[in-house]
Amino acid sequence: MTVPEISLNSGFNIPQLGYGVFKVDAADTERSVLDALEAGYRHIDTAAIYGNEEGVGRALAASGIARDELYVTTKLWNNRQAGDEPDKAIAESLGKLGLDHVDLYLVHWPTPERGAFVHAWQRLVAFRDQGLARSVGVSNFLIPHLEAIGRESDVRPAVNQIELHPAYQQRELTDWCAQRGIAIEAWGPLGQGKYPLLEEPAIVAAAAAHGKSAAQVVLRWHIQEGRIVFPKSTNPDRIRENIDIFDFELSADDMAAISALDVPGGAGRVGSHPLDVN
Repeated sequence: MTVPEISLNSGFNIPQLGYGVFKVDAADTERSVLDALEAGYRHIDTAAIYGNEEGVGRALAASGIARDELYVTTKLWNNRQAGDEPDKAIAESLGKLGLDHVDLYLVHWPTPERGAFVHAWQRLVAFRDQGLARSVGVSNFLIPHLEAIGRESDVRPAVNQIELHPAYQQRELTDWCAQRGIAIEAWGPLGQGKYPLLEEPAIVAAAAAHGKSAAQVVLRWHIQEGRIVFPKSTNPDRIRENIDIFDFELSADDMAAISALDVPGGAGRVGSHPLDVN
C-alpha cells in the first residue's frame, strides 16, 4: 500500500494518510499501532495529553520498520507553553516514544487566555533548529493566532491541524492557510460519529457507485481536497478499510455534492472551539 505524500514548507514530505491514536486506551495502543503498521500505515499521530506515547513507542520499536520509513507526530499540551516547559515537554515525549526526534511537533491549542502560544511557537522553532523535530506546526489555530505568531517569527507553521469534516469545513481558515503554504490536517475527519454523516445521500450514492464504504468515500474526499487525514479506529478490519482508498477516484460531481454538506455559520462543529480551550 503506497500512501501519497505532501510536500511541506519545511522541505520535508508527510504521508497524506496516517493513523491517529486520540482516545485509544494506553493498554490498547501498542496493539492498535502494530495493526496499523501491518496494514501499511507509516504515519502515526499522537499527543502528550493522549497518555499513550509510550504505547506508540513500543509499537514502533517492535515493528522492526526503519526509522526513516516512519513519520511520527506529537503535540505540546496547553499547560506546558510557558517558560522552559516546552523544552521539558518535548524531552518527555521523545523519551516515551523512544525517539531522538519527531517528524512533526505541534502546539496543541492556542489557549489564548494563557497568553503563551507565541512563546511556545518560538520554542518549537528552536527545537526544529536543534533537530528535535524535523517540522513544526500548530493545531486548532485560528487566523488571529496565526497572525500573532507571524508577527514574532519568520517561520511559518508547516501544518495547522484542525477539526474538519463535511459538515464543518472551515473554508475561510483553510483558504488563508493555503495562500501561505500551510498544509491542513483534518482531525475528526468522519465527524467523530456525532452526526449521521455516513447516511448522507450524496455519500451513500458515491459509495454505491464506487463499490466502497461511506467512510472510505469521505476519507477519499479529504485526500482529493489535498488535506492530510488520520482516521482513528481500534478495529483491525476498519483500520485496513480506512487505508484502502487509493484505488478509486471521486468524480467532480461526487466532490461537489460532499462539499455542499458544509453547515452554514460553522454550526456543524462537533468539537471544542479554540477560544474555549485553555
